[in-house]
Amino acid sequence: MSFQRTTEQPSHYRHLEKMSVQDILSNINQEDKTVPQAVEKALPQIENLVTVIADKMLAGGRLFYMGAGTSGRLGIVDASECPPTFGVPFGLVIGLIAGGDAAIRKAVEFAEDDTQQGWKDLLAHNISEKDVVVGIAASGTTPYVIGALNQCREAGIVTGSICCNAGAPLSAAADYPIEVVVGPEFVTGSTRMKSGTAQKLVLNMISTAVMIQLGRVEDNKMVNMQLTNDKLVDRGVRMLMGQLNLSDYEQAKALLLKAGSVKKAMEDYR
Repeated sequence: MSFQRTTEQPSHYRHLEKMSVQDILSNINQEDKTVPQAVEKALPQIENLVTVIADKMLAGGRLFYMGAGTSGRLGIVDASECPPTFGVPFGLVIGLIAGGDAAIRKAVEFAEDDTQQGWKDLLAHNISEKDVVVGIAASGTTPYVIGALNQCREAGIVTGSICCNAGAPLSAAADYPIEVVVGPEFVTGSTRMKSGTAQKLVLNMISTAVMIQLGRVEDNKMVNMQLTNDKLVDRGVRMLMGQLNLSDYEQAKALLLKAGSVKKAMEDYR
């Protein structure tokens, strides 16, 4: 079967400009409801990738996300949230985007069309066989990402991918491909919508499941989270009070701030 970009097929809806605001929102919502079902179908693929990432990271490797546009930005969001949420070092999960950091805020023309730059970006981070590289592209055709994954394969580096078209070239370039087929977008071709939502859901699953496997969560608590603002300090204090059966808020707060994390505070108290 020839490759078809279902993400680029015409919307199921016509004359959007004639819809009321209520109808626009209702129809977008109807489309969004289909995304978790598409993700569910890809759970076995997601499991395979999570397992290999966890194994590599337990052995001292890193996780790289690569993408262009919305896909690249979503990878950067997921990577940047791992240190504050799970207390891991910056640089353990790294997000790369075509066009560099400037492309996070503003599109960089033609950056995604460079088949060599992705590999150069990985080399700048001293990529090695210990690491895993996950390419993200809604269409599954982005040259920046595919070029990098092809080079990774030649170098013996494990790769995964996340895309929203079945049988995509990106999937062929990856050792552990994930395809979440969400179908046409509400606005034809606007893959920041359902495709972006699907990618975000999958990235949430990957990073959260991997970090649990790495021991960064206990029970259902973020015991290693960084205490970077008053809200998180308060959350940590209440978490500590519950875990240690403490009734004195200030005592728990003093323990937490001295230790620097809920996990360390629990260990020190015991």
